Amino acid sequence: MNKLLSLFAFIILFSCQDKPKAIPNNFKTGTFKTILDDSEITSIAYRNDTLQIETYNKTKDTFNIKWVNSFEYILVKTNPKTLLDSTPFHVKITGVKKNSYEFKAYYKGSNFKQKGTATKIK
Repeated sequence: MNKLLSLFAFIILFSCQDKPKAIPNNFKTGTFKTILDDSEITSIAYRNDTLQIETYNKTKDTFNIKWVNSFEYILVKTNPKTLLDSTPFHVKITGVKKNSYEFKAYYKGSNFKQKGTATKIK
């Protein structure tokens, strides 16, 4: 009986442990495919510690990236051609899964908002 009780306690103990969760820091570098909610718009971005190079609709843009914390970063185009291009674009990670994260993003001082999912492909 004691062996059965011990086995039961062992199973309960290990089945209730939290499973490892993805850490937002895993998304600071790599190659990502981004899909915006409510549309079929996608882009591919390569990101290192200081730059993000994004390809969308055969156009390539380069952004300086600054991480505010593990859940928020700011993008600014490296060679802005318009006032909008020079406006900081804030991205907040709102949910994390194994290889992807959900985000909300907006231009500083604007009511324009986007939601989407970025999946790490490399």
